[in-house]
Amino acid sequence: MNDVRPGRLKVYLGAAPGVGKTYRMLDEGRRRASRGADVVVGFVECHGRPRTEAMLDGLEVVPRAHCDYRGGKFQEMDLAAVLARRPQVAIVDEFAHSNVPGGHNSKRWQDVEELLAAGVDVITAVNIQHLASLNDVVEKITRVPQGETVPDEVVRRAQQIELVDMEPEGLRRRMAHGNIYAPEKVDAALANYFRPGNLTALRQLALLWVADQVDEALQMYRTEHGIGRVWETRERVVVALTGGPEGDTLIRRAARIADRSAGGDLLAVHVTRSDGLAVGSSHASLARQRRLVEDLGGSYHSVVGDDVGTALVEFARAEHATQLVLGTSRRGRIERFLGGCGTGETVVGMSGDIDVHMVTHERAGRGMLLPSRRRTLSLVRRVAGPVAGLVLPVLLTVLLDRARGTFNLTSEALLFLLTVVGVACIGGVASAVIASVTASLLLNYWFIPPIGAFTLDNADALVALGVFAIVAATVAGVVDRSLRLSRRSARATAEAETMSSLAGTIVRGGATIPALLERTRETFGMESADLVHHEQTPDEEGVTVVPAGPGAFLVLRGRTLPSSGRRVLAAFAAHVGSAVERTRLAEAAAEIEPVKAADRMRTALLRAVGHDLRTPLAAGWAAVTSLRSRDVEFSDEDRDELLATADESLAKLNRLVENLLDLSRLQAGVLTLDLRATTLEEVLPAALADIPDVEVRDLEEIPAVMADPPLLERVIANLVGNAARHSPPGGQVALTASAHAGRVEVRVVDRGPGLPQTGRERIFEPFQRLGDTDNTTGLGLGLALSKGLTEAMDGTLVPEDTPGGGLTMVLSLPFAERTVYSR
Repeated sequence: MNDVRPGRLKVYLGAAPGVGKTYRMLDEGRRRASRGADVVVGFVECHGRPRTEAMLDGLEVVPRAHCDYRGGKFQEMDLAAVLARRPQVAIVDEFAHSNVPGGHNSKRWQDVEELLAAGVDVITAVNIQHLASLNDVVEKITRVPQGETVPDEVVRRAQQIELVDMEPEGLRRRMAHGNIYAPEKVDAALANYFRPGNLTALRQLALLWVADQVDEALQMYRTEHGIGRVWETRERVVVALTGGPEGDTLIRRAARIADRSAGGDLLAVHVTRSDGLAVGSSHASLARQRRLVEDLGGSYHSVVGDDVGTALVEFARAEHATQLVLGTSRRGRIERFLGGCGTGETVVGMSGDIDVHMVTHERAGRGMLLPSRRRTLSLVRRVAGPVAGLVLPVLLTVLLDRARGTFNLTSEALLFLLTVVGVACIGGVASAVIASVTASLLLNYWFIPPIGAFTLDNADALVALGVFAIVAATVAGVVDRSLRLSRRSARATAEAETMSSLAGTIVRGGATIPALLERTRETFGMESADLVHHEQTPDEEGVTVVPAGPGAFLVLRGRTLPSSGRRVLAAFAAHVGSAVERTRLAEAAAEIEPVKAADRMRTALLRAVGHDLRTPLAAGWAAVTSLRSRDVEFSDEDRDELLATADESLAKLNRLVENLLDLSRLQAGVLTLDLRATTLEEVLPAALADIPDVEVRDLEEIPAVMADPPLLERVIANLVGNAARHSPPGGQVALTASAHAGRVEVRVVDRGPGLPQTGRERIFEPFQRLGDTDNTTGLGLGLALSKGLTEAMDGTLVPEDTPGGGLTMVLSLPFAERTVYSR
């Protein structure tokens, strides 16, 4: 059993090259060494900066390992030597670096993880553009692709992340003084990657990323220590939405509150009652308000709760909100008087240290927009029903007594019956019983002879009392059934609304397992939601376990979930189970894809051998067979023509075989490279020798590139030949070059038909000719081979549309002065 304490990782994070990460890293190493720690330098790249190189004095440097790859010689960190040395602290630069293929690990961060597992503390450095989650964002900002990345999760696991910050103008001054790049590269760098806008954007990305990590660490600390009160380290504004028209006003007000604090968060929440009784919000309004929240940079949440006010406060506390925004009540004065405390009063009473903003709006105090919002007996009806059962029959008796003689007994009985029906509709069964007893007694005493006395032995009195009781029970039963159906419909609507919100999350790309678990935790107001692969039913209160697919269970910890919410939870668990199954299938598909690709390659190769290779072979064979025939006497002209045919066919066959072999070497990673400083003037004459009428321009003062001259010649020849083949008759192919940001771009321009928008990604696939109908022009290997050779030389090859029509192939290679670290 390995009982070695894992090492601790410290990461210096920078927004751009030159901010001083390596200097700070070495300074930290020197400080630790001065305190008696055993510190070694596993790998540091000083880039020729004298002040940084001076920081190496007094530190032990582990010699680098020398690697040969494709004819080139490279230096990497000697991981085995560092592990054998077993220092307390190792300094390892360029955390996202790609190691030379063939080594123990493909990435340096994997080397670092081995050092940490061996108990060695590691100090490293990385730039924000190398974080996997931000790689594409940085490329859009700077227009410079970054091929080396490190997973964010690896950096997040560091015990310390220290931001090395510098103002953009200060960094540009360092660049101008030659403290970052060589003097000949300064102007190009300042005009491209190191523009003030680029540096400002990169700096903001770095600051926000580090702020998120600090916020995550703070929340973890609060959870571990059971801290429930609000720490106002960051403004988090929660706005409560009901689906009413006042929602837009509340959202904009909350957004203004959040904007007053830099980095403030806006969260909108809609509470769905778990019993389905608080349903009445407009789904269309909620969808519109959700879009508004997201347009304002906020996030939308939907939670299930038995009490709206309590659910709002619990959500706000779970999200560490500092402010809560609600609309003032739409209930009228009488309804507020009879109905008691509303949601706003409940939230204010429970909010504690969360600031509550009650925002007025045009619907405040004007009553509920939807009279059918309450679909069970409200407190008003529960109070008014019995009162009406006692008072209304008495009032009717007074009125009929004053109009005595106007109505006969039948009419009077019907009026009392109508009163009982009305009370039954208001207050339900209990009120109907009270009204029927009261009405029958009053009718018997005041209107059935002998008046002024109860005559229960009278047949009419008994019939009246029986009819009153039957009618009251019937009406009350109808009302009760109607309410039950209304509650059932409301509950179904509430569940449908919650599931619709979940479906919306999945459609918007939140179908990953962590996202669904967080959505489940948030919706049901739980402390945690976990997916386990064996049933766990801890003997503790507030734990809910539901199946989530074969062998998987969803475990929620927090409050005790009512039975009304378990059906919705089961649907959530089903979605989580589906996500688990999709992940498993995706992993299986990923394992099968290389096999399918090899099968496709094998099939295409067999087709090529069966057709494209056989054509020149058959032509050459026929020419040689004819020359060897003794039955035909050929003239000198015929003999020369047959020899030329054989020579041309065999030369074509040789080129096809060479292309196939080179492509197979590329895919196997065994193509030999001789990378050195190469000028375009060195390779263009041979590359363009067989292609007439190519316009070459803008080659003056183009620096040398790091390339293999013969391979670069083949790449340019393939690109120009492809452009000439697709150019219209009389059209001319143009070749131009430019240099910026440490790279040379060679453009091969044609005026042909160009490429269709669909299927462009297949242009570099072997054994296909996108848009061609002529199958006699080759195997379709030219662009596939060109791209492979270019990438082997640390270059890129991308297609662009030629302005005015046609296709431009852009070949980009690094300056020869730049050190190449990865392949």
